[in-house]
Amino acid sequence: MPVKWTSGIEFTGVNPCYDDPEHSNQMTPNEYQTAALQTAIYPNMSNNFIYPTLGLVGEAGEVAEKAKKIIRDGDGTLTPETREKMALELSDVCWYVAVLAYELDYTLEEVMQMNLDKLRSRQERGVLSGSGDSR
Repeated sequence: MPVKWTSGIEFTGVNPCYDDPEHSNQMTPNEYQTAALQTAIYPNMSNNFIYPTLGLVGEAGEVAEKAKKIIRDGDGTLTPETREKMALELSDVCWYVAVLAYELDYTLEEVMQMNLDKLRSRQERGVLSGSGDSR
């Protein structure tokens, strides 16, 4: 089933950014990971998975905090301003995911493919819903 973003771009299994001239300057996940690592400064880099793990949890919490405030202060209405604020927090989540993948010795594309493979397997076995890592 295709997914449609509010921007009007429809995702049907192929990255729409690569075929859309308006988004032709988009980078691949591995290019993003390489660029993110160029801005990474933290203790014992290349041997410290804990730092990006804690950063990831903190930034994910900030995304949740923005969503909470949308409900509390905006009656659940996502305005262009609050949408952008959430996207900026989400971009911090992306940075930490990219750096954590590096610390675990994976490319971002490998991690993304692992996720899709896991979900596809669950879907094929009819266990997409439910809970537990070993479905």
